[in-house]
Amino acid sequence: MSRILFDTAVTLNGWIADERNSLAWLFAVEEGTTPDESLLPANAGVLVEGSTTYEWVLAESDILAHPEKWREFHGDRPTFVFTTRDLPIPEGADVTLVSGDVTDVLPRLREAAGDADVWVVGGGDLAGQFLDAGALDEIAVSVAPVLLTGGAPLLPRRLESDRLRLVSARAVGQFARLVYAVSPPAVREG
Repeated sequence: MSRILFDTAVTLNGWIADERNSLAWLFAVEEGTTPDESLLPANAGVLVEGSTTYEWVLAESDILAHPEKWREFHGDRPTFVFTTRDLPIPEGADVTLVSGDVTDVLPRLREAAGDADVWVVGGGDLAGQFLDAGALDEIAVSVAPVLLTGGAPLLPRRLESDRLRLVSARAVGQFARLVYAVSPPAVREG
């Protein structure tokens, strides 16, 4: 069965985007625009994005006018976008717009992924919805040497250390790469 991973870059003080939902801070870091391949999930067969992340990606690279740029990051992988609105889809991109509860969409994501992993690209609240559903298996962060005064938090949920186990920690260029396995919530007896 495929795993569900939240894998993202984050500032040293825990922001995944600045106050304008921009990642310009990330691209200013050495190797921030062309990350080391080891910083990306190797077995990701399906990508999942929230509407803010998706719209930012479209605007940042002017993908609607240049749909060939879609493949630079997404490749041929199916991408599911959680949204309550009708959003444009780049020509030739395998994008499915979905809405509703994450648990209702999970079977479609797992079916599309097959034996590959499902990569929750962003944002943090969407990853939190997978966590709430008990479906998040791993959190991987590439910590950049940047501090911001505010923005979008990594994961706007409380998650205690009893549910996180450090799998690996290493330096990759200017980034600290941290990978944590996420345990399901403990079952409470009534």
